[in-house]
Amino acid sequence: MVFPGDKSPVSVWSRDMAFHESFWSLLLVALIFFPICSSIDSITPNQSLGDGETLISAGEKFVLGFFSPGKSSTNRYVGIWYNKIPDQTIVWTANRENPVKNSSGVLIIKGGNLLLFDGGHCNNSNTLWSTNVSTTANYSSAILTDSGNLVLTDDHQRVLWESFDYPTNTFLPRMKLGLNRRTGLNRILTSWKSLDDPAPGEFSLCLDPVGVPQYFLRMGSLPILRHGPWNGLRLSGAPQMNEIMLMDLLFSYVANDDEICLAYTMNDTSITTRFVLDNSGVYQRLMWKDKNQLWKLIAAGSKDRCDQYANCGAYGSCDPNRVVECECLKGFEPKTPSEWNLRDWSGGCVRRRSLDCDGKGDGFLRLENVKFPDTSRTRLERGLSPEACKEGCLKICNCTAYASADISEGDRGCLMWDGELVDLKVFSDGGQDIYTRVAASELGKQDSAYF
Repeated sequence: MVFPGDKSPVSVWSRDMAFHESFWSLLLVALIFFPICSSIDSITPNQSLGDGETLISAGEKFVLGFFSPGKSSTNRYVGIWYNKIPDQTIVWTANRENPVKNSSGVLIIKGGNLLLFDGGHCNNSNTLWSTNVSTTANYSSAILTDSGNLVLTDDHQRVLWESFDYPTNTFLPRMKLGLNRRTGLNRILTSWKSLDDPAPGEFSLCLDPVGVPQYFLRMGSLPILRHGPWNGLRLSGAPQMNEIMLMDLLFSYVANDDEICLAYTMNDTSITTRFVLDNSGVYQRLMWKDKNQLWKLIAAGSKDRCDQYANCGAYGSCDPNRVVECECLKGFEPKTPSEWNLRDWSGGCVRRRSLDCDGKGDGFLRLENVKFPDTSRTRLERGLSPEACKEGCLKICNCTAYASADISEGDRGCLMWDGELVDLKVFSDGGQDIYTRVAASELGKQDSAYF
């Protein structure tokens, strides 16, 4: 029954059908012209990434895509940057030395490798960059992780290559700096050539594995700053690491048969921080401030002239709080007094009295709160106590100093220096004690300090 004013069932049905047809037509048009955006974090062999397209990590923390550096460059590079920071901050670059000259670049997987071509079709293009791994994998894929690491894996999820093994100028949480002893790969930070050119610049920060491993900042092959060896708590030349770890970072150091490396993690993962070696050679830590929308400088590597490598020469100690920063160690005198008086300390110091090589007439003077001298000519004896370390040094004619190697749980292990002591800095707090070898005739002049 149909009451007056009601619409017939047929007309209602027709109206509903018309509505549904209109709805689905509009939806189809929307899908065609405005496709649903679902970010992808990986590349597989049947996919490619062209200029203008991006990968976004699963948690949307990092982006991989093409970019042009600085303000004047039109060259295109494949890089990784922070996704939610408006100031595009590049943390890794693939083709640092081979830019794409236009927007035709394409990133694909072929033969198990990631390849960057400078054209739309690989058969008619030049290869500008490749992961260049030897693999027999039938299938491989690359994924961008929330740590900012681009990882290439095979069909069994074995890692074939990762960008963290090839850092550029940025040291990120969970990244390793140091040597893979199995492969010989040394993970090194290198500065950009300029703000407009991400090609490797003249500055590098790397692990030197010779002797007892230590970290150097170099300009070319010339050392300009040394962070020293790991002492169980921190790098010997960076006592400020203790303060940093108490605030928000946790550093870890590994030295075994497989690798020697330094890494760090964040106590508070909501904080965005990075260490960067800039194109002027300054190693610094920066933290992103949402409130101000800028990167805030937290710390810089070099604080004073005493951070300059070998500023006081051999057997000289450098103290930035002294009026004259360089001073010869006790038992030593300037090699060239006339130069020393002109504040040219590069010639260093020499012994006043020769050592007794059989060890019976020599002793040691303690120098407190210092950055250990260069450990390139140093031996490590992990099982020796401080007393055994002292006796061991006296038995070796070329041994010039000794110290405890690990201070994480009291004094453990033994470092013994062979030859000259170079790049020794005195800290007001947070350094370590070292015992320098002198002739017996020097001990009476410093009775309260000899051991």
